[in-house]
Amino acid sequence: MKFSIITVVKNDKNNILKTINSVKNQNYKNFEHIIIDGSSTDGTTEIIKKNLRKNKDYKHIIKKDKNLYDALNYGLKISKGECIGILHSGDI
Repeated sequence: MKFSIITVVKNDKNNILKTINSVKNQNYKNFEHIIIDGSSTDGTTEIIKKNLRKNKDYKHIIKKDKNLYDALNYGLKISKGECIGILHSGDI
């Protein structure tokens, strides 16, 4: 079973790395991690680009959204997993 993990973030450079590393270090490997970045301006985008693995299971989308729910709905729309989890920035 494939899982989709959706993370929505905007301007949270102090916490996004904890979330990325939490997903990277888990044991289950059949997943995708989708990070929807609401056009961060505080350095969050650069941290994501530097630390996100470069393969098809990790997606970083920079998208101006209306609000948190708009970004979550977009993540749901593009996800390919049979099960979907939401992991907010700073969550582990």
